[in-house]
Amino acid sequence: MARADLLFLKNFKKSKATVFGFGLKSVILISKVFNLAFAGILLFSACNSEQGGKVSVEPDKITFTEHIAPIIYKNCVFCHRPEGIAPFSLVTYRNVYRKKKTIAEVVSKGIMPPWPADPSYSHFVGERILTEDEKLLIKYWAQNGAKKGPEEAMPELPTFPEGSFLGKPDLTLWLDSVVLDAHSLDRFLTIKIPFEIPKDTFVRAVEFVPGKDNLVHHMNGHLLNYKEQDKKNVFDGSRIADLQSPKYSEEFQLLKMYNDDGTEPERVHSAVNYLPGVYPTLYPEGLGGFRLSKIGAFVANDIHYGPSHKNSVDRSHINVFYSRKPPDRPTFELMLGTNGQTEIVPPLVVPPNRVVTCRTKGVVPEDISVLTINPHMHLLGTSFKAFGLTVTGDTIPLIRIKRWDFNWQYFYTFKNPVKLPKGTMIIVEGVFDNTANNPFNPFDPPRTISDKNRTMKTSDEMFQFIITWVPYQKGDENINMETFLEQVTPTTSEQ
Repeated sequence: MARADLLFLKNFKKSKATVFGFGLKSVILISKVFNLAFAGILLFSACNSEQGGKVSVEPDKITFTEHIAPIIYKNCVFCHRPEGIAPFSLVTYRNVYRKKKTIAEVVSKGIMPPWPADPSYSHFVGERILTEDEKLLIKYWAQNGAKKGPEEAMPELPTFPEGSFLGKPDLTLWLDSVVLDAHSLDRFLTIKIPFEIPKDTFVRAVEFVPGKDNLVHHMNGHLLNYKEQDKKNVFDGSRIADLQSPKYSEEFQLLKMYNDDGTEPERVHSAVNYLPGVYPTLYPEGLGGFRLSKIGAFVANDIHYGPSHKNSVDRSHINVFYSRKPPDRPTFELMLGTNGQTEIVPPLVVPPNRVVTCRTKGVVPEDISVLTINPHMHLLGTSFKAFGLTVTGDTIPLIRIKRWDFNWQYFYTFKNPVKLPKGTMIIVEGVFDNTANNPFNPFDPPRTISDKNRTMKTSDEMFQFIITWVPYQKGDENINMETFLEQVTPTTSEQ
């Protein structure tokens, strides 16, 4: 089947599914964020159950330096360190000793780490799940004096890059400062980040790094590539658009993003994205990427600042990583559900005091390799599941989240690309609880909540499943994404 940007709808009424057309004008996506090491925004990776664990060390002989520090350093200090994004550090014995009871509790209950995906259903790069032995080691250590142990047994503290999760970027672009007064409302801005570089090049990855206070809730960004003859001054115009329900044309006009003759420049959609708990990724050289023109602008579209109890200033930045060659296979983005290419059944309208299950479906018209997936709901969401159903009746698990948490939403990268054969139906199921029993319900008493306004406000609802894919090639299943990322991501000290 030839690729096209149009939706193939002829079989929709029969199957209640959409057949997707994937075209070269589809969204090219490289900076999909994945969760490598972001199991640490707070504390740990852990399973939900303590059954089956067995510790070979006598409880009163468990020490920090010999048994606990290796677990902490592997799973926690990526964020829990000085200059890290977590609220406190866990790099020293004293740091951990002070938090020992809390650590033992959140590990045993499965609250930490913020790793929502069910590891019994599917596996992803960077999942840091403590074994039952490790959880019991922490528990018994905290209960039996929390001894320090011999100093010579202390492992070396990992080293981490500063200002980037991927290492040293080729280009860093700073967003203009955003002054945020104390407020109780969601605030959405559009910010232009213009640039000029010596020559056209290719980009392998782009990452958005929020300011030090982590005020940004999410950001969807694209890239504008200009031709020199079409744009004399890319730095002209305002940098920030703060409009109430603006039309996209109004933002373009205010920020002077059009070409000088009023036409639109080349646009790369979803060139960079950010969500709470996400982590940028690099795909292997030649897989994914896009062109970066000599003059251009990244546009932080729909940059969302949630309610804040204090006056703040955000200064976020974008890191760009160049590619040594043009991409052999660009990546594409497929979005199901809200704002996407498929119908939600029943429509996402959740009346008060109701629990509603919604589904959305779509059929792939060719063999594809799925690299990264992103499930997305808001505060009413309680569970999420996505899988593929082949024409032969086989089920291909994609992701299951039994306990949805709005605060931890990842872009999950598979350890090996997952092949979805031609004709596979992607089925997505989400459960939404609009009762007073939902502690995250934004309204008291509950009121009707839907996605019909498409505002992306936290108090509205969404039901999305985003897939990053490439056309399938024989051997894709053997690409080891985890090994590759371990090689290129400087998150551990050299031996």
